[in-house]
Amino acid sequence: MMSSEGVETGMVFGNEFYDKAKQYWSNIQPTVDGVLGGFGYISQSDIHGSEKFLSDLFKTDSAPGRGRALDCGAGIGRVTKHLLANFFAKVDLVDQNKDFVNKVTEYVGEIPQVGNLYVAGLQEFEPTEKYDVIWCQWVLGHLTDDHLIQFLKKCQNALAERGVIVIKENHTSSGEVDVDEVDSSLTRPLDLIKKIVADAGLEPIISKHQKDFPKGLYPVVMMALKPKPPPSEPLESSRS
Repeated sequence: MMSSEGVETGMVFGNEFYDKAKQYWSNIQPTVDGVLGGFGYISQSDIHGSEKFLSDLFKTDSAPGRGRALDCGAGIGRVTKHLLANFFAKVDLVDQNKDFVNKVTEYVGEIPQVGNLYVAGLQEFEPTEKYDVIWCQWVLGHLTDDHLIQFLKKCQNALAERGVIVIKENHTSSGEVDVDEVDSSLTRPLDLIKKIVADAGLEPIISKHQKDFPKGLYPVVMMALKPKPPPSEPLESSRS
């Protein structure tokens, strides 16, 4: 294990942190079980939880539009096919693994909802469209803290009016960061996730935990995030 201080800057691991993850995923089969790390059997429960979360989000006063979404760390398009394509007119997908991205059309099908396909790591990805929802699931652990803050700030600039960023990530219950040396990823405690969100200038609209996962797995938090309003300027003292 490593405390959050050990991964606070993107320079701690240098390129090795990202190169190791890229190498790991390059050896993974482009299947649902592959992209879920051997936990393909949880996919249906995962999608049901996400459907409920999005449905609740669209009932809020801060509900985003349904025009365009971005699926980050999309893999072969599992979340796009079973979730986002049912809620949005167009979905763009980004993943660093070109073999996964090349599999998207075959797995998802030639449906009109699929938009742009990007091959890029999130630490270097620059969104060019405006999105109602930017969906980030089980991928942010592949970014160091500083790069995650930078990525979330870039996402803010890519939001449409009333747009939101949704994160769905594992978190630890120990208060410490777990480091997976195999796939080169971090599992953060919930307090650190909240701190990073705040440091990126975001605040949650709703936050819920995934239900109905098998015991022994990390807890999974879902948050819909919007930019914090700018601080109000103090009123000038009136002169008598």
